[in-house]
Amino acid sequence: MTSELLERTAPATGTVSAVFTGIGVAAPNGLGTEAWWQATLEGRSGIRPVERFDATQYPATLAGEVPGFDPVAHIPNRLLPQTDHMTRLALVAAHEAIGHADLDPEQLPEYSAGVVTAASAGGFEFGQRELQALWSQGGKFVSAYQSFAWFYAVNTGQISIRHGLRGPSGVIVSEQAGGIDAVAQARRQLRKGSRIIVTGGVDGSICPWGWAAQLAGGRLSTSADPARAYLPFDRAASGYVAGEGGAILVLESAESAAARGAQSYGRLAGYAATFDPPPGSGQQPGLRRAIELALAEAGVGPADVDVVFADAAGVPELDRQEAEALRAVFGPSGVAVTAPKTMTGRLYAGGGSLDLAAALLTLRDQVVPPTVNVDRPADGLDLDLVLGAARPATVRTALVLARGAGGFNSAAVVTAS
Repeated sequence: MTSELLERTAPATGTVSAVFTGIGVAAPNGLGTEAWWQATLEGRSGIRPVERFDATQYPATLAGEVPGFDPVAHIPNRLLPQTDHMTRLALVAAHEAIGHADLDPEQLPEYSAGVVTAASAGGFEFGQRELQALWSQGGKFVSAYQSFAWFYAVNTGQISIRHGLRGPSGVIVSEQAGGIDAVAQARRQLRKGSRIIVTGGVDGSICPWGWAAQLAGGRLSTSADPARAYLPFDRAASGYVAGEGGAILVLESAESAAARGAQSYGRLAGYAATFDPPPGSGQQPGLRRAIELALAEAGVGPADVDVVFADAAGVPELDRQEAEALRAVFGPSGVAVTAPKTMTGRLYAGGGSLDLAAALLTLRDQVVPPTVNVDRPADGLDLDLVLGAARPATVRTALVLARGAGGFNSAAVVTAS
């Protein structure tokens, strides 16, 4: 099987135009959309020594943790015993996004609004605690909520229940690519007749069990310097810093948004996903093809794209592959490229949707957020990296990329209208 056979584009089952009408963010450099966006434009990083547990005995000691998050202040008491930290972050982001969209589900036709989210780890911390109870005290001490609190789909379920969103729902598991893939799945539901889908991705597995799993992937940076640990496209790149959080978005048919008088942050104009060929096959990685397919679906050419939000793996070989794909499509230094995730760490499923949120606010404010800490780009990449400080620019079209461990590649094009 080749990567050609595994390519897939969003099915053309309808002509519904999908627009974003709400944004909610829980990120390591800001809780809440505007707090995070201001920090991102100012280049303020949320990467620090791990505080959720004692990580000093592990090779990797840095993380991007949502600062000052008090679940009691944000989550109803009845939900606290049954939710993992990841789900609490997702519920807060969803609440903000629905508020931004000025959405009242009770005023919508029944089953016309649903939820599609992405998660790559599920409720790891909750599961760790219940495993400890099982082996130290016995099975009767394991919470009944373990039956769902650990699951990948739990964010979708809890958001749906809390807000009465009883339409189509689902979950996508494709690691870092999931935050984009979920939004694409949400658009499919709009094309099938739904009016509104709450979508995006949030992850959070900064606990000893989650840390062991992430270390096993072999890509975490072992630097103890927050300013030097995550340096995508830099000569000193040596892995990435893991983070928690992400973004929840409200995706809505343009017709529905216009009827409600809702503000549109931008349109999901194109999307594509590909899968990498097996290692050692000699075939090219699938990222370039994903970019080309997404641009084709959006009906735009490379010259129309004003900025790329890069996947920015921080692993030299993966950075080189991404740079080659961008160079092949846009030419040497042919488009502005940025990686604001250098301020948050890689958020897994939350990363793609947070970059989509950044792209939408870039369209709104006409300023591209910076890539921080990268000061010596690797030779031969030929990228126009937005380094150091935000760059004012005329931005009508943005491309967002995400690559998931295991071979997932996703690309989304968002436009101002």
